[in-house]
Amino acid sequence: MGLSCRTMFGVIFVFALWFEAEGGGGLSYDFYERTCPQVEDIVRAGLKSVSLFDPTTPAAMLRLMFHDCQVQGCDASILIDTVTMPSEMDSTKNFGIRKRETITLLKSMVEAVCPRQVSCADILILAARDAVAMSGGPQIQVPLGRRDSISFPSYSLADSLLPAAGLGVDGMLRIFGSKGMSIEESVAIMGAHTLGTSHCFNILTCLQAPQQGKAECMEPGLEMLLKLSCPLGSLTPNSSFVVNDPTSLIFDNQYYLNAMRGRGILRVDAELPLDPRTGPFVRRFGENQEDFFRAFSSGFVKLASSGVLTGDQGVIRGICGVI
Repeated sequence: MGLSCRTMFGVIFVFALWFEAEGGGGLSYDFYERTCPQVEDIVRAGLKSVSLFDPTTPAAMLRLMFHDCQVQGCDASILIDTVTMPSEMDSTKNFGIRKRETITLLKSMVEAVCPRQVSCADILILAARDAVAMSGGPQIQVPLGRRDSISFPSYSLADSLLPAAGLGVDGMLRIFGSKGMSIEESVAIMGAHTLGTSHCFNILTCLQAPQQGKAECMEPGLEMLLKLSCPLGSLTPNSSFVVNDPTSLIFDNQYYLNAMRGRGILRVDAELPLDPRTGPFVRRFGENQEDFFRAFSSGFVKLASSGVLTGDQGVIRGICGVI
């Protein structure tokens, strides 16, 4: 189910008001209208081609964007390769991050048409946005104009800022609240877990400590299944994984239905329906997919616009992995 034209117009209008109130940050919805009007079509077409060969690509794009934006803002720092020092990717919390080479490919396609006009940071945001839409989710309008970082990323900074696998509702609300998100938007952003898989490496935290704070980590049947899939002492927790929900290639509201049934994979998934602050939104999103899409869209734009570099604050890298 998509957003109606009237709902989408309302979402775009609210975004415009929010950016005006926040000073705009140098981002705009028509940033490349003169310098590279084809950029969105190029990124969308390239991502579709890659996804035909690997249908898990959309989930990887969405996670890549989330992890980039959590560390010093959405500046494509996660794409930088370093030789003489540890990179952001060396953080243990970036375990499982994939498909950085897809952004490199998309960047080369854009460079062929619009050399040195479009940042890697904007290409990453567009790829994540299109990943949601091509998986059945909302078509999100995002402002553009980000610049790429000019400093080498820090793996220690990534370790301190990226959420741990055992994160609960309190920590989740604190992280997304710092990006300007409401509780409703924070719960909606968690719906990104509807795509992709969870590695046993991350699930083991929950399996080893089933009683975490306010919520049991998962219902007994699921716990038994996951213990069979991710046995303690396994020699392959890094390569073993379980799907997040039965429709792991489709962006839908199944995540919330699973959570309400006690089948959340991670601690935060299990706590969301039980916490009085977040539970009402979990139930509403489970009942109304359009409400979920609307809140996710506004939360996505806020996350994608947090801590960005604009103008002379950053650069446009010719190659995403090289400063």
